[in-house]
Amino acid sequence: MASNPRNGRPYRRLVAAQKALGLPCARCGGYINPRLDPRSGWSFTLDHIVPLSRGGSLLDPANARSMHRRCNSARGNRTGTQPMKTSRRW
Repeated sequence: MASNPRNGRPYRRLVAAQKALGLPCARCGGYINPRLDPRSGWSFTLDHIVPLSRGGSLLDPANARSMHRRCNSARGNRTGTQPMKTSRRW
């Protein structure tokens, strides 16, 4: 049985490196608290500029950016920028 690449060491390293940059959310521009529970909508998540479902690379740092979990979910697999439709909480 093949392992899931998102559970692999290279992916975890990419997530840790992106998180360590401390960049704001690429969608709404808000601060991302790195200590929030990962289940929080305001927690850090790795977003892929070119979605994986559209051929984007899972492990390419040039295809990775920081985003709030809720912003990433709202973006879905669309490309380009979409206006933020939720109110800011910070």
